[in-house]
Amino acid sequence: MIEPALRHTGVPYYTQWGSPAWVRDIVERQCDPCDDPHWRRSGFADPERYRFWAKRLCGLTCLESALDYWRIGHPPRAALLDAALRHGVYRLRDDGGVDGLIYRPFAEWAGAAFGIEVDVLPQVSLEEIAARLAADTLAIVSVSPEIRYPERPNQRQGGHLILLHGRDREGAWFHNPSGVAPHQADVYLPFATMARFYAGRGMTLTFGAR
Repeated sequence: MIEPALRHTGVPYYTQWGSPAWVRDIVERQCDPCDDPHWRRSGFADPERYRFWAKRLCGLTCLESALDYWRIGHPPRAALLDAALRHGVYRLRDDGGVDGLIYRPFAEWAGAAFGIEVDVLPQVSLEEIAARLAADTLAIVSVSPEIRYPERPNQRQGGHLILLHGRDREGAWFHNPSGVAPHQADVYLPFATMARFYAGRGMTLTFGAR
């Protein structure tokens, strides 16, 4: 059962690239992410490393939003990536690809590094994970990146992470790090729509009593 409506306001929105206005050009027109004059703002200095990783850092972008909301100090995203790699959150494959974000190493690292409790939920309904949102709790859930166009048919579920920060009895509010306007920040979608994209897994993030 979904509890009465709860919505965190003022949760910072970040895109996994340099600036929100550039996401459409990057994902729809395959523009060079480094053409965005703000590509270095997340701490990257090497353009090739940024091009490789920015499209893969939806999870760390969600974490950064949560940490800043709770006023928990942290290094820039590029340094977060270095720490995540050291703790097995991402794994480089021999074929040049990446496995990750891997939930349990992420939970252990984020808990130890930032004092938050991360509860991994490998099999959970969207309504159930939304019901776990509380005054001190946000959630990260796995959806298809196609959720940036919720009006279109989708081909898959999972492969991308978004940050849930509110819910009512019919749906949820979220930030999408690779979203395009109007489905970018503080997006509200009904559960029935979100379920088409949802992979059935996620995590809650809890930071004490605020």
